[in-house]
Amino acid sequence: MAFSGGFSASVDVEASASASIDVDASVDFSFAVGVEAGTQSMAPGTRKDPLLDYNFAVEIEGLVTGGFSEVSGLELELEVEDYREGGVNGFIHKRAGPAKYASNLILKRGISDVKVLWNWYWDVVQGTVERKNISILLMDESGEEKRRWDFADAYPVKWTGPELKANVNEVAIEALELAHNGLMNVS
Repeated sequence: MAFSGGFSASVDVEASASASIDVDASVDFSFAVGVEAGTQSMAPGTRKDPLLDYNFAVEIEGLVTGGFSEVSGLELELEVEDYREGGVNGFIHKRAGPAKYASNLILKRGISDVKVLWNWYWDVVQGTVERKNISILLMDESGEEKRRWDFADAYPVKWTGPELKANVNEVAIEALELAHNGLMNVS
C-alpha cells in the first residue's frame, strides 16, 4: 500500500487604508493499493457475494447426475503429529501428518424410476466393485461453475431408503454413501 500527498499554501497580505487578504491553498493526495500476484481485485463499487449452497450438481464419470437434494462429507483434515525434541522441554513440535477424510460422501435425492445408482450399489453388493470418479460442482446464480471438488475411485458402501409414513406429504428420499480414495482436485 502506498500513500503520497502534499500540501501547499500561500498568503499575501497588503496593508493600507483598506486591507485585502488573498489566500491560495491546494491539497494534492493520491492513494494506491498493491495487489499480490495471483490474487483477483475488484473494481471499486463491485461486490462479490458468497456462493449459495443450494446451487450444486453431481457428476459421475463426467456426466451430471441430476436431482440431488443434499451432498455431505466434503471434509479434509490433516493429522497432526507431536514431535518431542530432546533437550527442548518448553513445547512440543506439531508437524503435519497425512491427509484424512473424516467421512464418506453422502448423496441424497428423491427416489425416481431411474435406477442407475441403485444398480451400481447392487452390483457392489453382488461382488462387482466398479469405482468411478465423482465431482461435486458449486455454481453461481447464473449457473456458471465456480468450484469443483473431484473425488477419485468412489464406490457405494451404503444405501438408505426413505422413511415411509402415511401421515406426511414429503418426497421419498434415498441416500447413497460413497467411499473414495481422496480428493484429487479443488478448483
